[in-house]
Amino acid sequence: MRGLAEVPVEPQSPERYRSVLTAEQWQDFSSGVERARRLFAGRTIWMVNSTARGGGVAEMLTVLLPYVCGAGIGARWMVIAANPEFFRVTKRIHNHLHGAPGDSPELGAEERRIYEDVVTDRAEELAALLGPGDIVVLHDPQTAGMCPPLRARGVPVVWRCHVGMDTPNDVARSAWRFLLPYVSPADACVFSRRVFAWEGLDESRIAVVPPSIDPFSPKNYEMGETQVAAILGAAGLQEPQGDAPPEFRRLNGRLHRVHRRAGMREETVLRPGNPLVLQVSRWDRLKDPVGVVRGFELGVAGRCDAHLMLAGPSVAEVADDPEGAQVYAETEAAWASLPDGIRARVHLATLPMDDDEENAVMVNALQRRATVVVQKSLAEGFGLTVAEAMWKGRPVVASRIGGIQDQIEHGHTGLLLDDPCDMDGFGELVCRLLLDPGLAHRIGEAAQYRVREQFLGTRHLLQWVDLLGSLAEVQAAESA
Repeated sequence: MRGLAEVPVEPQSPERYRSVLTAEQWQDFSSGVERARRLFAGRTIWMVNSTARGGGVAEMLTVLLPYVCGAGIGARWMVIAANPEFFRVTKRIHNHLHGAPGDSPELGAEERRIYEDVVTDRAEELAALLGPGDIVVLHDPQTAGMCPPLRARGVPVVWRCHVGMDTPNDVARSAWRFLLPYVSPADACVFSRRVFAWEGLDESRIAVVPPSIDPFSPKNYEMGETQVAAILGAAGLQEPQGDAPPEFRRLNGRLHRVHRRAGMREETVLRPGNPLVLQVSRWDRLKDPVGVVRGFELGVAGRCDAHLMLAGPSVAEVADDPEGAQVYAETEAAWASLPDGIRARVHLATLPMDDDEENAVMVNALQRRATVVVQKSLAEGFGLTVAEAMWKGRPVVASRIGGIQDQIEHGHTGLLLDDPCDMDGFGELVCRLLLDPGLAHRIGEAAQYRVREQFLGTRHLLQWVDLLGSLAEVQAAESA
């Protein structure tokens, strides 16, 4: 098994952000880019995670790193390979960090052995590639154990944790105890929210960097209704309408035609005029797809004629999530148990993953097609799908947890569900938007403005420049 694989990064000019920023925002951003060029001259920033596709981390790196390289800054993206036992353990850690037991409460000596066998080898492989002055950013539990051996070689290391809990429980703390020996040596530990930072970490090394979206990526770029309908029809996500070509522009500017089709579990095909409630997420119990099906059945279906679609990645193509197929099967069973009339209005979609940008444009089209977007997660680090839908002017109903509550101002830029298990409350909020188009429109407009101000990649990149730049300056001073 090859231990490290490099993900190609095609540079994109940061200049394109000029069109969506105010003059003041653009000036701040361009000044930050110039500072970064000076700070990182002759250095490489290495981003390391566990998969190139599926989930928010891969998506974030896909859209941020092209701008880093396009600004003339050296950056490389490496993905670690591992055996199924390793990913079983790291998925358990992931669940524990969210306060859920997952497949087992156990994180003991055997799990530590399985974990360390992989991360120690991957750290050695990466260390052999590093040059003087390079900086490494490790993402999430899968890579945390690489930190001590890299720091022992004098390499500046940042560990980025994308998950967390507002109020940690004993299960979450057990995962902290498992990971603390690995992440404590890091020069900085980065979290999406301040309350996610763990007890036992050096306060001076904690940084907060919320995620962001790229408004020009296939996932988010502007599409008209005709293009949306063409893409959904070609992908089998909606009944075909019109004869427009199902085309979109890739990040490199080349035109591409959608030809792959989603896997659909449905009794009827979604029609263009059907109101649509949509959740896009991985097939993960913490995203509660079964709860969304039940919430639609109990709180929405009897009050309006809307349809529901749950869309997620093809379960065979996300390497670091061994539970995906199980959760999809559970969701499919929940769908099959629905009463006949309601089941005909619920659609399960598995989106092909063999072309990341084609997958992304399907999500874009679905979010723009949706009447209401929901994210009824039981736990959430940030929830990029919320910001994506908000950028498209969609009204969102989401759980009041994690970083979702940093994005949505209840009643203004979306609606927050206080208890994710409250089916009546979920139905009431969704129906409030379905039955009041004026309210839905006002919330959608305010949501797009909030993303423009707070959650675009320019803010994200400038925060990383400040953090990594400080490490570069310290390293330069120490070697002088």
